Amino acid sequence: MGVKYKKSYKFAIKSSLFITVFGLLLLTGLQCIFFEIHLLSLILFGFVFFLFSFFVLQYRVERFIYRRIQKIYKQVTILEESDLRNQPITTDMQTLMKEVNKFATDKKVEIESLKVQEEYRREFIGNVAHELKTPLFTVQGYVSTLLDGVDDKAIRKKYLERADKGIERLIDIVVDLDMITKLESNELKINKQAFDIVELVQGVFDLLEMKAESKDIVLMFDKDHYRSIYVNGDREKINQVILNLVDNSIKYGRENGTTEVGIEKLTRTKYLVRITDNGYGIESKHIPRLFERFYRTDTSRSREVGGSGLGLSIVKHIIEAHNEHIYVRSEVGKGSEFSFSIERATEQEALET
Repeated sequence: MGVKYKKSYKFAIKSSLFITVFGLLLLTGLQCIFFEIHLLSLILFGFVFFLFSFFVLQYRVERFIYRRIQKIYKQVTILEESDLRNQPITTDMQTLMKEVNKFATDKKVEIESLKVQEEYRREFIGNVAHELKTPLFTVQGYVSTLLDGVDDKAIRKKYLERADKGIERLIDIVVDLDMITKLESNELKINKQAFDIVELVQGVFDLLEMKAESKDIVLMFDKDHYRSIYVNGDREKINQVILNLVDNSIKYGRENGTTEVGIEKLTRTKYLVRITDNGYGIESKHIPRLFERFYRTDTSRSREVGGSGLGLSIVKHIIEAHNEHIYVRSEVGKGSEFSFSIERATEQEALET
């Protein structure tokens, strides 16, 4: 396939004009000395000479530029010659330089992106190995002890219960990883329907009531009474989002604290659901990475309270699968607020589903 050119004739036209003017002046001088001046012959000569100069220059410039740029593409390994052949080649040097610089910048950004992805991949594999290693070694330790023989039934039962907790932790990690994978690959379908989100939040409160009472944390709405508020989304997945966020506020909250859920109008078609606590808060340096898989702001304390380390990552993926947004605000010593947008619905739509 031949090379395509995005032709620019400025250089060839200007150069041909200069050459033609010089040739006409020279011819006129010679005619003055040796012959009579013939205006028609000068015009014809100038026209033919200009055309000849233009086509020769244009052809040579195009060939020169392509060969030189082709050589550069061959010598610089990060650039691909095939990309050059896929685009028209300009003979305007300024435009050409812009195109080459843009191409080099794009390649540089691509390389930096690959480096970041590679670093993330290494960190992720390390985190997975660490998260799996802890419960695996726990289970292995208790099972090995039991195999060596333990006469006391109470100790056997205690060791089996601890091994069972380790297995549950492993199952949680595998299940959460599977869900994230399906969400990222769009394999997990979002079944949207209209439902009452106030009723859903109350159900989460009822489920976590005993856990909150163990730390004297009060679960409450930001208003004394909420009427039914209908939203459009996957009820099961949104329940998982709110359950995870409220559960986190209890796990990482201070004793005698509060966890408050608020629902307010964001736009004409959206609600904003807020989960606020007065816990320890999160340092600003951690917030950009909060939704990464296995990321923990306080590694030792986070593992003490349990969990797979994937909860917030799942929350983010579920919200994004709804084409919505999640936000975080936090201040150390004062608490945190997680909020997300969700599509509004009507009671009639809820009754129809």
